[in-house]
Amino acid sequence: MRGSPLFLCLFSTSCWVNLMPTAGGKIFHLGACRLSMSMAEIRAGFTAIKADIQSRDPIRTLSILSHPHSLHKVKSSDRCCITHQLFTFYVDKVFKHCRTEDSFVNRKISSIANSFLSARRKLGQCREQNSCVCGEESMEKFKQILANYEGLNVTSAAMKSLGELDILLDWMEKPR
Repeated sequence: MRGSPLFLCLFSTSCWVNLMPTAGGKIFHLGACRLSMSMAEIRAGFTAIKADIQSRDPIRTLSILSHPHSLHKVKSSDRCCITHQLFTFYVDKVFKHCRTEDSFVNRKISSIANSFLSARRKLGQCREQNSCVCGEESMEKFKQILANYEGLNVTSAAMKSLGELDILLDWMEKPR
């Protein structure tokens, strides 16, 4: 039984590696909450459809997420709250109205939507456990995003928001 300790060590190491986030998985520190997401998977899905989605955007002079100061300088304590609001916004408003005649694009949208739905659920649980509330500044930033969205017809606003998904992903990955 001389090989037993070595086997146990290798087995323990392989179990530990399997518990780590998958390739492309990232842990985000959002105030009191931590969220693990596969950003590589989301980015790959978005990259595959970005040109198609952005070509459907008839209004190129307006941005929903890039309005001055929309996501910039959010306090670290408010990041969980506004991220949860943005995931809810994408799940409830954007993805529901982004259907195309291309089944490949629709599958990619569905995959991204499922990732957002899962992340929203995890953040919601964390917010409840930690009693996280949004600060006034974050609420104003989110209200501006909603105003930008609601200023357009539903389909145009949804496609524009989906086309700007990289803005949200970049903001999430930006070190704080």
